[in-house]
Amino acid sequence: MADQENHNDTTPHLPDPAALTRSMADIAERSQRIVAEWLKRQSEEAPRPDPLNIASAFFEMTTRLMTNPARLMKAQLGFWQDYMTLWQHTSRRLLGMPSPPVIEPPASDRRFKYPAWQENEIFDFIKQSYLLSARYVQDVVRHVDGLKPETARKVDFYARQFIDAMSPSNFLLTNPEVLRKTAETGGENLLRGLNNMLADLERGRGQLHVKMTDMEAFRVGENIAVSPGKVIYENQLMQLIQYAPATTRVLKRPLLIIPPWINKFYILDLRPSNSFVRWAVKQGHTVFMISWVNPDERLAEKRFDDYMLEGILAALDAIKAATGERLVNAIGYCLGGTLLGCTLAYMAAKGDDRIKSATFFVTMLDFRESGEINVFIDEEQIQALEEKMHKRGYLEGSEMATTFNMLRANDLIWSFVVNNYLLGNEPFPFDLLYWNADSTRMPAAMHGFYLRNMYRENRLTQPGGIVLDGVPIDLSRVKVPAYFLSTRDDHIAPWRTTYFGARLLSGPKRFVLAASGHIAGVVNAPETGKYSHWINDDLPDDPADWLAGATEMAGSWWPDWQRWITAHSKAEVSARIPGEGKLAPIEDAPGRYVQVKAT
Repeated sequence: MADQENHNDTTPHLPDPAALTRSMADIAERSQRIVAEWLKRQSEEAPRPDPLNIASAFFEMTTRLMTNPARLMKAQLGFWQDYMTLWQHTSRRLLGMPSPPVIEPPASDRRFKYPAWQENEIFDFIKQSYLLSARYVQDVVRHVDGLKPETARKVDFYARQFIDAMSPSNFLLTNPEVLRKTAETGGENLLRGLNNMLADLERGRGQLHVKMTDMEAFRVGENIAVSPGKVIYENQLMQLIQYAPATTRVLKRPLLIIPPWINKFYILDLRPSNSFVRWAVKQGHTVFMISWVNPDERLAEKRFDDYMLEGILAALDAIKAATGERLVNAIGYCLGGTLLGCTLAYMAAKGDDRIKSATFFVTMLDFRESGEINVFIDEEQIQALEEKMHKRGYLEGSEMATTFNMLRANDLIWSFVVNNYLLGNEPFPFDLLYWNADSTRMPAAMHGFYLRNMYRENRLTQPGGIVLDGVPIDLSRVKVPAYFLSTRDDHIAPWRTTYFGARLLSGPKRFVLAASGHIAGVVNAPETGKYSHWINDDLPDDPADWLAGATEMAGSWWPDWQRWITAHSKAEVSARIPGEGKLAPIEDAPGRYVQVKAT
């Protein structure tokens, strides 16, 4: 009974004064060191006053807004009417009378799931006040006449960044869950949170790199990226992994996977239960995976052409030596898919038919509507980025990661700020977030070419608009069967844009839309029973028409892809063991290149 009473005791815990003193002294010493290092870096790299070119966009918005004061006044009146309604409803609740909410967050918004946000009248008022203010700001910035589309996107994006940052869930005194934790622990959660923040600042050398998962819980090659295989070829840009077979007979055509070099390949080989590599091997594929190098300043001059020549084309030669097979099936993921499309057009111009089918995972070939990532790719920002890359020789991986995290700030930034710094918790071990934090660099020459020619000018849609290794690229010359897998909630490669890209190719095509996003919609093993997908054998001009005529299918799209690829060739041979061909194994999978950290 006494144990039960102790368990239910909610008396605030008081921290040990001696331990608190030691902790504060340690915090002070670490803070001084972080500030000193940050100041040193600032003196070495003079920052631009507005590197993201935000000020000019908001100045233009304000100027346009003032030309139509009546619209602004109408928006303000609507906001105050809603606010007065909220006051009335809150007053009724305080008097014990039921009153419906004036505004509610979307069901997908996890910031206000803690019960006190609904049950406590004061916190419910704070929440609804914030939601009304957020709606008002968004309505104002989205209805400014005369803004260029590029400026309107930037204003809308950074207005939402501000709105997300100002959520009451992000602050101690307005977050009921944090207040309760602080009372229960006597403030120890805040002390732990401060230590967590200092550790993140130390890890980022003065810049805040929010820790999203337990980085000590995973080891590449030990508990993730563990599918057995051998590295059978390598050059400056990549290692080629051949995975061990799981069946006695395999499909005659090997399968080459080209991952993006913005991230590491093992997103397709996280754990045995969700590894696309392991699943494909069990389906009878001889799987080869390109593992891109994590480049430094020595590879600054590597171009997009080099990723084609030393990546895909070198891999095809190595596969021929390893298996004796000249013809292969190929998969390209995201940027790897863009490279695959370019390579297919290059091969078509050269009369090279070694790739007999192409699969594109969440791949853009047409960049006309490439989503909110365009906010970071105006001319001024590209010039600033090129200057920075020219000095270093590469784009730092953490900068790319921060850009992608901002596209989903509430999920990938602020939720961890609350959990790690306010609640004082350690982040949960999660393999996907470990992979997300294992960032890669971009060679300066390649990345500048990619941003300008693809995102800024959309030259890949123009026959001859891009020249690789002296060959004009024309995607309409690509006639191999192609499978396009896109995802409905993709914030990096919007599915409607990937749909337009699919129509650029001239061969038979199958377009499939999966539920969820850029990663979860792709890495969706059939055994999980998660996420449906849509199929439609037609490919009309408008993606909306395609979706209207599509049939929703339960579960993973992986079996649909397997049926599609085997329909093009069912021929089988005896299983191939890595190293039995003309290429001797260099080392065990996953190899050295994937182990290199961008720190």
